[in-house]
Amino acid sequence: MSTADHPVYFDRTHTDDLIAYLAAAPSPFHAVAGAVERLEKAGFRQVAETDMWEGTAGGKYVVRGGALIAWFVPAAATPATPYRVVGTHTDSPNLRVKPVPDTGSVGWRQVAVEIYGGVPLNTWLDRDLGLSGRLVLRDGSARLVQLDEPLLRVPQLSIHLDRGVNDGLKLDKQRHLTPIWGLGQVDEGSLISYVAERAGLDANEVVGWDLMTHDVQPPSYLGRDRELLAAPRLDNLLSVHAATAALAAAATASGADSLPYIPVLAAFDHEETGSESDTGAQGPLLGNVLERSVHARGGTVEDRARALAGTVCLSSDMAHAVHPNYSERHEPGHQPMPNGGPILKVNVNNRYATNGMGRAIFAQACERAGVPWQVFVSNNAMPCGTTIGPITAARLGITTVDCGIAALSMHSARELCGAEDPYLLASALKAFLEG
Repeated sequence: MSTADHPVYFDRTHTDDLIAYLAAAPSPFHAVAGAVERLEKAGFRQVAETDMWEGTAGGKYVVRGGALIAWFVPAAATPATPYRVVGTHTDSPNLRVKPVPDTGSVGWRQVAVEIYGGVPLNTWLDRDLGLSGRLVLRDGSARLVQLDEPLLRVPQLSIHLDRGVNDGLKLDKQRHLTPIWGLGQVDEGSLISYVAERAGLDANEVVGWDLMTHDVQPPSYLGRDRELLAAPRLDNLLSVHAATAALAAAATASGADSLPYIPVLAAFDHEETGSESDTGAQGPLLGNVLERSVHARGGTVEDRARALAGTVCLSSDMAHAVHPNYSERHEPGHQPMPNGGPILKVNVNNRYATNGMGRAIFAQACERAGVPWQVFVSNNAMPCGTTIGPITAARLGITTVDCGIAALSMHSARELCGAEDPYLLASALKAFLEG
């Protein structure tokens, strides 16, 4: 689809900022840090979970590991004011460093990794990989690290030694996905020592780590008309970025102090592995924050119940664009396209949380924002993925709607979407948060 074929909504400034955000967020911890930086510019301030919270108006946020909850309390809010929540996640499928990382074979030095999430394994072959994540120090503090250089590579077996590779590549997760990073004998402790040194730390101070690989090729516009965006971690940092922009815009807009809802960003970790963690959607983090916010404003249990009864969550995650080479895998009547606007995601078996009421809320937000929207339903013969939407709906008992934008190559090391859609999604999310 050319930009000449439909109205132009594209705000390149927004997508340019998304590209910068993606490049600086190779891990969930960096994704949170990038969102916090943008929120603080909009006047948000951090509150500690261990402190007593005040019921003052304004923008606030809580960080726990790779998760972020941020909210804006209008001056007109009461203890029973309902919330408008945009739910997202900060993690992406990748290869993560094992507790004993230094390994090797037949004269090669390698790094032991574990598969995180639903990874199309072949997309990680023959790519130049960097390392990122956090180092945990003896004093309990953490240091973010981001090594954007070609340190590692998972080399594919030459076709001369695998003549049947084009008939179907089969990879053993234990034997075939171990990256190389040099020649020589295994040197225990060398990887962490190297990473610590690059971070300006003494390796003896490092007692824990959460490290992962990332493709060092930067995000970029793609195509003759630069109407597409190729990038890693679009699932789901595109939604985190859009929701952050929407919340900051809602909090700084004229009339923000009289908003009828309290707008919230909930960026969870561990969605790709089931959300069962203290920073995942299955955990109590969001519920605790919303409840404490009610009580900080002098609210009671009754006020909390009233607030949640009027609360709506928009779960924003990537959706499947119709694939030109595999169109038979898609539902014939629902074939979303890039740059066609946000997508309403529907599954009657509750893999997505959307129902008819949710459709109306989503449609109204898109109409207020002046952006087009589409619908995605899976082919009946294909299994349907899921999101934090049903989890959030069940855990908090709140109306929840699933949405996203159209993408190809989901979960690959590098994904593809329309370059206009990030701005369209952010516009719809802002309209939703403002009610």
